[in-house]
Amino acid sequence: MTWIRAHLKIVLPLALAFTAGLAYLAFGVFGVQTLFIDDTVDEDGPVFASGASAPPATEPAVSTDSTAVDAPATTKVDKLAAGGEVQASLDATAGEAAPAEAAPPATAPAATVPPEPQIVTLAEGTFIPRGRYSGEGDALVLNDGSEQRFLRFENFSTDNGPDLNVYLVNSDADADSGTFDDDFIDLGNLKGNIGDQNYEIPVGVDLSVYDTVVVWCVRFGTPFTAADLVA
Repeated sequence: MTWIRAHLKIVLPLALAFTAGLAYLAFGVFGVQTLFIDDTVDEDGPVFASGASAPPATEPAVSTDSTAVDAPATTKVDKLAAGGEVQASLDATAGEAAPAEAAPPATAPAATVPPEPQIVTLAEGTFIPRGRYSGEGDALVLNDGSEQRFLRFENFSTDNGPDLNVYLVNSDADADSGTFDDDFIDLGNLKGNIGDQNYEIPVGVDLSVYDTVVVWCVRFGTPFTAADLVA
């Protein structure tokens, strides 16, 4: 202790540097804070470019009702008085030809409304734990009839950790961990270790080859959970 007190100007900076190094390893590298903090998300279903997830648009109804104007009532005396005038008018025009009836107006053909795109499930699977990490929930591949596809997690939950990404891999969910980062498609960072979430699948990815989804810890090269996608 006497030596430490005598060399306090040297020991104190070294102690602070050592403590800072430990904190960096614990929080910056190993991400120990993620063991105690859950990242929860709750995304609605994916939105396709075709608008398949949007509710169908409703056009306002066109009213065809019209108000008829009643003609004034005619009395019996009026009808008798007018009878002679009508008969005279008929005699005067008896030799004339009746005018031709006007042709009905042409009606435009009804517009054809294309069917609205429907979202279908191309493949699905259930997450399983990997190693000492947990994993549960469903993985769905959704499509609207176009080339666009989304990978959706529903009722999803796994342990949290540092640098987690979502991979589509050419392997099985229960395969050796070392095979997961040999041939894979990276869909980006895991949005949350709990909750529903969506990831767009690049056009051209063959899901008969990359038919397993893995939550992969890039920093330590280990899987947290995985699910086989079965059509």
